[in-house]
Amino acid sequence: MKKVFGVKKDKTPPPSLNEASDRINKRGESVEEKIKRLDGELAKYKEQIKRTRPGPAQEAVKARAMRILKQKRMYEGQRDMLYNQTFNLDQVAFASEGIKDAQQTMSALKSANKELKGMMKTVKIQEIDNLQDDMMDLMEVSNEIQESLGRSYNVPDDIDEEDLMGELDALEADMSLETEGEGVPSYLQPDNEPDYSDELNLPSVPIGHAIPTRKVNNQVEDEFGLPQVPRASLRG
Repeated sequence: MKKVFGVKKDKTPPPSLNEASDRINKRGESVEEKIKRLDGELAKYKEQIKRTRPGPAQEAVKARAMRILKQKRMYEGQRDMLYNQTFNLDQVAFASEGIKDAQQTMSALKSANKELKGMMKTVKIQEIDNLQDDMMDLMEVSNEIQESLGRSYNVPDDIDEEDLMGELDALEADMSLETEGEGVPSYLQPDNEPDYSDELNLPSVPIGHAIPTRKVNNQVEDEFGLPQVPRASLRG
């Protein structure tokens, strides 16, 4: 059977857009190199035409230059054609990539939509409203507790601006009366402690050398004439 019908050949996969574009770009680069080489030859022929005199020699150089110019024009046409093909392939590749991106976007949106629907089933707006109401009630209770704990004790709250100004005027009047005599308020003057030494009839403090002790009736007296108190012995 194989000898009659032959063996079925495997089909080679078609080239991708990138492969086709790379192949065309390589051909375009090869043609571009040929054009540059022909430009160099035309420049040489141009110098030869300038150096030669009009006549058969100059006409021969012009004929060779004309042939090179025709080749250049042919290669330029091929180059433009290859560039157009590359441009078309790039457009198709861009459109293909756009379709692939759109497919991926749609797949991601479908997955996200399914996930959001599942999440919305577990979240109820009524429960959220009830939770917000409970939080507001708790905050109000907390504020009331803070106000109650911060309340002052035995502090009059009925003092207005008139009471304040009256108190300041009275304080200023008291200060002016105290400063009329000595120029210093009484609460800033030093305390004058009374001297009780005259009432107690105590002897004055001796100045200079201490008076030696003396004995009266076999009793030792101190410098003030009083019996001297015996010192207790420290020995046991």
